[in-house]
Amino acid sequence: MKTIASALALAASLAASPALAEDMAPPATPAEVTQWVKSADAAYAEQTVAQGHADWVYQTYINDDSEFVSAQAGATTTKMQVANALAAARAAGVAGLDKDTQRQLTMFRTQITSPASTKPGAAEEVARRTASMQGVYGKGKGTLKGQPINGSDIEAAMGTNRNPDELKEMWASWHDNVGKPMKADYERTAALMNEGARELGFADAGALWRSNYDMDPDAFAALTDKIWGEVRPLYDQLHCYTRTKLNEKYGDAVQAKTGPIRADLLGNMWAQEWGNIYDIVAPPGAGDIGYDTGELLTAKGYDPIKMVKAGEGFYTSLGFPALPETFWQRSLFVKPADREVICHASAWDVDNKDDLRIKMCIKVNADDFTTIHHELGHNFYQRAYNQQPLRIYQEGANDGFHEAIGDTMALSITPEYLVQIGLLERSQVPPASKDTGLLLRQAMDKVAFLPFGLLIDKWRWGVFSGKIQPADYNTAWVDLKRQYQGIVPPVDRPADAFDPGAKYHIPANVPYTRYFLARVLQFQFFEAACKIAGWKGPLHRCSFYGNKAVGAKLNAMLAMGASKPWPDALQAFTGSREMSGKSMVRYFAPLTKWLQTQNKGRTCGW
Repeated sequence: MKTIASALALAASLAASPALAEDMAPPATPAEVTQWVKSADAAYAEQTVAQGHADWVYQTYINDDSEFVSAQAGATTTKMQVANALAAARAAGVAGLDKDTQRQLTMFRTQITSPASTKPGAAEEVARRTASMQGVYGKGKGTLKGQPINGSDIEAAMGTNRNPDELKEMWASWHDNVGKPMKADYERTAALMNEGARELGFADAGALWRSNYDMDPDAFAALTDKIWGEVRPLYDQLHCYTRTKLNEKYGDAVQAKTGPIRADLLGNMWAQEWGNIYDIVAPPGAGDIGYDTGELLTAKGYDPIKMVKAGEGFYTSLGFPALPETFWQRSLFVKPADREVICHASAWDVDNKDDLRIKMCIKVNADDFTTIHHELGHNFYQRAYNQQPLRIYQEGANDGFHEAIGDTMALSITPEYLVQIGLLERSQVPPASKDTGLLLRQAMDKVAFLPFGLLIDKWRWGVFSGKIQPADYNTAWVDLKRQYQGIVPPVDRPADAFDPGAKYHIPANVPYTRYFLARVLQFQFFEAACKIAGWKGPLHRCSFYGNKAVGAKLNAMLAMGASKPWPDALQAFTGSREMSGKSMVRYFAPLTKWLQTQNKGRTCGW
């Protein structure tokens, strides 16, 4: 997976090695540029292996020494990325470059997501201010019943609490205590990032981020708007139905029958996913599907290894080779009893070849069974593109593809699939009458997320371009939340508030559009697989387990990695060169019809 350059490491690398950043003689001819690309890529590939080993040791043996080794490796990688980005920016001006070489140079320039200029002290200032913002976020607390409550606890409480006054208190206190203190740091950091982006040849930092999609930056922004336009009618119906249910539960004084939804009532601090309030919106009798995957796993004697074997079996049934023996020897499957590890699930390709691993603290339950299928999707993608000649090509076709592949496989855990692998009896398959509940539960997360996934970077693109001025930061944020999500804060927001800072990815400078793309692409991939498999039933019940034709087409896309523009990769599997929300719309078509019936006679929209 791509290593993202951190601002702290960026500062350290520029301070330690100004010669790498400023004094390197730039290539002057197309032939020299080609040679530079090969040389820089080879060195980068070697360094990613060293960093992979260091990071693995740190995350599976957490102590001061392993942290030091991992940090040193990260700083070395970033030092290399900074030097490569600056050299690539100079090389991009060489006349006569072919399209492939120009694209390779862009890939080197866009590896850094928090650029800083080469002016003395600029990188250090970006690092210092970013660290300060992340510190505010990490240490941040809201209140519940007047008592302090930390970030992870307040997030959990927002999902389970049904007292509107307490929800309002948690929402307001978190946004006030965490967001507001970092506004000045964010304003200055954005200005410094713009200076760095311009040195790399981009109009601003937002244009740098959007240049990683093989399109003109403005054309890419227009594409995201087009996709949103395709899925918005589905979102509008979900919003209308959810608002009605919230009104029925809380009354007009808390949630009106019309207009936007109060942000704190949706079971999530940022109203980005609504699945936590499924109990409020569930149709009578539709929530119980008749089986629990975790109970099925336990009844069949599954342990963590057997769960991973089942996940591997999904991919080998499509014709992919089995995972190497080293996968089973080197992966972390359960939390060790004798040491601390980072349990957050992740997939690794340590040597850029076949040293595939997953890192999980697996429990025998439905969520981890799904996560295993997702993480192994990364592993099989990593191995599929390991023959690409350049390390910069050994990535997803764009940053939405890798997550989308894993999510596609998670969508594939349908009742039919569970029957095929012997976990569920045919007689236990839920009847069609249960489909509404199944689809609504999915939509409360996957559909509800879409406008949020889009507006995070819409706001930042406006900040970076200057269309959103510092005095208007919060007003613009609130306006975008209302425009796209149809939600409003539960309390009036003062002019000096900084609500964007209450979402981790803002102070951390992590681009967010990838998550919007992944939500859309997973349904495109899933529908394509089901068509290749000749599935005839409802799309949401499709299983393509065991279909070698699907595997062959899928591998053709995966093996391309990032060697070609993403439309080429998309076409290899789906037959289309357009990212589109239409597959998602078709997947949820039965739910849309049901929602329209439920919403009949109501005033939808906001």
